[in-house]
Order: sequence, then C-alpha cells, then structure tokens
Amino acid sequence: MNLKKSIKNMETKENNWKEKYEEAQAKCDQLQRQVDRSFKENNDLYNRVADLTESLKSKDYFESPDYQYLIKENRKLEEERNELLTDNKKLAAQVEDKINQLRKSGMI
Repeated sequence: MNLKKSIKNMETKENNWKEKYEEAQAKCDQLQRQVDRSFKENNDLYNRVADLTESLKSKDYFESPDYQYLIKENRKLEEERNELLTDNKKLAAQVEDKINQLRKSGMI
C-alpha cells in the first residue's frame, strides 16, 4: 500500500514539474518573440538613421560657399561681441574708479 502511495505521490510531482516546465517554456517562447521584435525594430531604426545620415551627406549643404560664408561671418561677429563685452567691463571699472575718486575728494 505504501508503495502505491509513493508511486502516486511521485507521479503527482512529475505532473507538477511537467506543468511548470511547460509554463516556463511558454514564457520563454513569449520572451523570445519580444526579443525578436525588439531586435527587428532596433535594426530598422539603425537602418533609418544610416539612410538619414547618408541623405544629409548627399545634400552637400555644409560644403556650399554660402554656408561657409555664414560660418565665417558668425565667427567674426562672435569675436566682435566678446571684444565689446570685455571693453564694457573695463569701462564699467573705470567709471566706478572715477566715482570713487570723486567721493574721496568730496565732490560727490
């Protein structure tokens, strides 16, 4: 009687393991499909970026004389702006010094 009970108990455990294995296999299959979809989407996006990059290179916009002129002009204006900021700070310091001198002398 104990032997039959042990066999029955082992068969039940085996069935439980089979069910767990099948559930795990189904979950694995589902995850693999998701990975495959993500891989395909990633590959499609990579190809799209490559296409857009190639398209941008083919425009030759950055090589045109107009673009180069604008770059040079922008750099020149930026240098001029920086010089004006520096001069403005120097002038502000000079004005502040003169005001302080006038205060010390009692004129203000």
